[in-house]
Amino acid sequence: MKDWLICIDDTDDIGTKGTGEIASEIAELLTQQGGQTSLVTRHQLYVHPDIPYTSHNSAMCFGYRGELTLETIRELAIAHLLRESASAADPGLALLSLAGFSGQEALMAFGREAKQEVKTKEQAYGLAKRLGISLSEHGGTGQGVIGALAGLGLRLTGNDGRVKGQLQFGQTDEAAPFGVADILKRSELDGVLTTDGEWLQETDTVWLSGKVKAVWAEHKFALLVSKRGAEWHNAGKQQLKEF
Repeated sequence: MKDWLICIDDTDDIGTKGTGEIASEIAELLTQQGGQTSLVTRHQLYVHPDIPYTSHNSAMCFGYRGELTLETIRELAIAHLLRESASAADPGLALLSLAGFSGQEALMAFGREAKQEVKTKEQAYGLAKRLGISLSEHGGTGQGVIGALAGLGLRLTGNDGRVKGQLQFGQTDEAAPFGVADILKRSELDGVLTTDGEWLQETDTVWLSGKVKAVWAEHKFALLVSKRGAEWHNAGKQQLKEF
């Protein structure tokens, strides 16, 4: 079994299938070939007039553990990108084998920088070559390789990214109590994390309402909560923006 990180960026256009959905589909295709995939995380990158993006400029990343080779993973992912990406998109694909990888610091630095400044394709390809990362473009200008590589680095930090989609526990717009143990049992989450950095106990209670989102924090998939009076409530939009 080998562990991989797979990241894609810039596959969509207004009114077309989103990059997150395409990432989830690639993950499902890999699962069908044997192995396991993790939740997909969305990593926010720098928003600037010089950077082409559809709506948010974010990359999508997920983990894969299985027996498939680099060639097989690439073939499957590329075929799906070519089939599903919007015609006006500039898709990029990055694949990283975690076994024996020693370039974490350089890759994480690139990811952090891509949240604050404009990076170039040349920089992305240069770093990928130096670190032995598979990086490729599949249409348009290929600018998506920048975000795809940056997304790998941000996922590696263990403290960046919101999990794609929303969590559904039957909550409504009115806050209702849910036990932490029940939340973990009914999801793929590893824990419930407060905005102060504390992990709640399984015996604790959280009040959920509206849109409930998870984040990638401390190398775990976590429901982010904050204190309101004496109660823990799911984090709001501004708090989630930290990820």
